[in-house]
Amino acid sequence: QEVEALVSHWNLYINLGGFFVSLFSVTLFGPWSDSVGRRPALILPTAGMALQTAIYLLVMYLELHVAFFLLGRILSGLTGDYNLILASCFSYVADTSERRVRTFRVAILEACLGTAGMVASIGGGQWRKAQGYINPFWLAFAASLAATLYAALFLRESVKQKKAAKLFTLSHYKAVYRLYTAPEHPSCRWKLALYSLCFFLIVTVHFGAKDLYVLYELGFPLCWASDLIGYGSAASYLAYLSSLAGLRLLQLCLEDTWVAEIGLISNIAGLVVISLATTTPLMFTGYGILFLSMAATPVIRSKLSKLVSETEQGALFASVACVEGLCSLVATGVFNSLYPATLHFMRGFPFLFGAIILLIPAAILG
Repeated sequence: QEVEALVSHWNLYINLGGFFVSLFSVTLFGPWSDSVGRRPALILPTAGMALQTAIYLLVMYLELHVAFFLLGRILSGLTGDYNLILASCFSYVADTSERRVRTFRVAILEACLGTAGMVASIGGGQWRKAQGYINPFWLAFAASLAATLYAALFLRESVKQKKAAKLFTLSHYKAVYRLYTAPEHPSCRWKLALYSLCFFLIVTVHFGAKDLYVLYELGFPLCWASDLIGYGSAASYLAYLSSLAGLRLLQLCLEDTWVAEIGLISNIAGLVVISLATTTPLMFTGYGILFLSMAATPVIRSKLSKLVSETEQGALFASVACVEGLCSLVATGVFNSLYPATLHFMRGFPFLFGAIILLIPAAILG
């Protein structure tokens, strides 16, 4: 119990430290990339993640104090961390795509995230079981280094009119602030705020439910073994690919807003079924109903992108990346607290709670 408490506390310190440091760096580098280009904003965070992984390897080889994990995360946060990679990649897609195909291009990028997560979850878990923790971290270090070299040497710049700009200036933070307060575009301002709220609620429910799937499957009456848990994890990640295919087909006959509504209906229905699942077939039925659950977020990202000019994409997606980071923290706090508190009357209540929350973005988009 003492070890579990220490692990929980250090995980909290590392996550909070990384989030708050990256919050300031992402909103600095994101708008800066609108002037100097996307490549620097991709090189910095990938190099920072390579440095973080290198520090983690040193900690494991030299058996250093666990506080060095926090140091590695903070250094990565100073260069933007994973949030800046997301912001820069989505900005790059917005730069290089026409408005009519932007939603699908964004969905492809989100599907890549889901596929990578599935491969890492399944392959990494087996590798860790066979050889321990160190070797998988070498792969993470090599992947981060390869991404840095690719961005530095091979990636074509997407910003058409680059210009010199100071990095350490408050104007970059003001650029993010102006997105939501510009008086000359009052309708866009309200749409940005409402779409951001929708994005926050959808992603929070997604992260929160995902954190609880394994706990829910391990407990009575499902009592799944490791093989079934692996299949369930693969089924949840497959929603990224099925949502991509479904979005493409639905776009042939429906507006993007209706595609997002159908995606939310899939998400709500799937969570309701999972909340009531007492048998393995019913649990997998819930996973099956979630097949379009990831169709709403690329639509919202695309709509947000279309509300701002070409010179504000970096600032926009920097703010979206910060919202996504906040979603992870809120989801962990709310759903992980809700699950033990509601076990005595309904084990699946957090999933039902998530389904109810998703009614809000469904109403806003509708």
